[in-house]
Amino acid sequence: MSQNHRNSNPIYLLGAIVGIITVLTYMGIKPYSPPSVETTTQPTPESTNKPTQDPTPTKPPVISTPRVDWKKATLVKTLTGHSDLVASVAFSPDGKTLASSDNTIKLWSLETFREIATLTGHSDLVDSVTFSPDGKTLASGSWDNTIKLWSLETFREIATLTGHSDLVASVAFSPDGKTLASGSQDNTTKIWSLETFRKIATLTGHSDAVYAVAFSPDGKTLASGSQDNITKIWSLETFREIATLTGPLFPINPDVFVAFSPDGKTLASGSHDNTIKLWSLETFREIATLTGHSNPVASVAFSPDGKTLASGSSDNTIKLWSLETFQEIATLTGHSHWVWSVAFSPDGKTLASGGHDKTIKIWQAGLSK
Repeated sequence: MSQNHRNSNPIYLLGAIVGIITVLTYMGIKPYSPPSVETTTQPTPESTNKPTQDPTPTKPPVISTPRVDWKKATLVKTLTGHSDLVASVAFSPDGKTLASSDNTIKLWSLETFREIATLTGHSDLVDSVTFSPDGKTLASGSWDNTIKLWSLETFREIATLTGHSDLVASVAFSPDGKTLASGSQDNTTKIWSLETFRKIATLTGHSDAVYAVAFSPDGKTLASGSQDNITKIWSLETFREIATLTGPLFPINPDVFVAFSPDGKTLASGSHDNTIKLWSLETFREIATLTGHSNPVASVAFSPDGKTLASGSSDNTIKLWSLETFQEIATLTGHSHWVWSVAFSPDGKTLASGGHDKTIKIWQAGLSK
């Protein structure tokens, strides 16, 4: 084939081009390619005017938190070991330990329901026990006219406070744990320093035994309940009486068992006229009277959320009350004699009761959606 024929042959030219591209690629030289042209789609009038819609947001699933329901309460354990009536019960701040008293003080594990320790030292009935806010100390008031402070690390006595001339019926720690109040059958209430173990003040004004004392949640006031049918409110800055709460007077109608609501706005007092009275601490007026017990009310306690009140009575029962409707929620039966003391656990799901039948009963609330 002649040279001119090869140059004009299309097949020959295509083969030559392919050969050149192959050689250039082998040498790392990219053959020229024209730049690409970007094309933009112009929006139509309809798409320009149409608003942009976000996709429908996904709602998080609603998680229903079960609520405490005392209508479904059950008895989970009966603790035995006391040789006399159980006058007082109290939960530790962490809810892991329960204290109870007769002439001795017993400490119980609420995980195993076993006795941890027995504290001895009082020579007569221990009418009241209470934990310090930090859970390291226990205070006890006794019919031997003394108050004792106990270490909960060593289970040994720290101090004995003396000054009352008659039995000590009630003791309470201030919210900051720096002071202690005591009520006595000598008709007085005393305030004690827990730094010096000395008396700070003696509050006088009741004409009969002071059977209950309670600090307000802010620590600025103290309530004292007496067998003179009067509950007094005291300023802890001036140690003077702020108010006197009185109800209908009966021959034996002492408002002797008192408790502050967690928000400090309401005071509950249990009485020997078989009722519980609720008082406003803003107006010092009676809000409601709860009736249902057939015998005197020996103890009252607010739940930590302030929605429920428990009361123990010498009719051998514990009643739970709604503080929204002032109606009875439930009656717990199981004690064979008077119920002297009731206390809620810090989480509000458990109630302890101490009875004249020498037992402590542990009650568990049910749960509702």
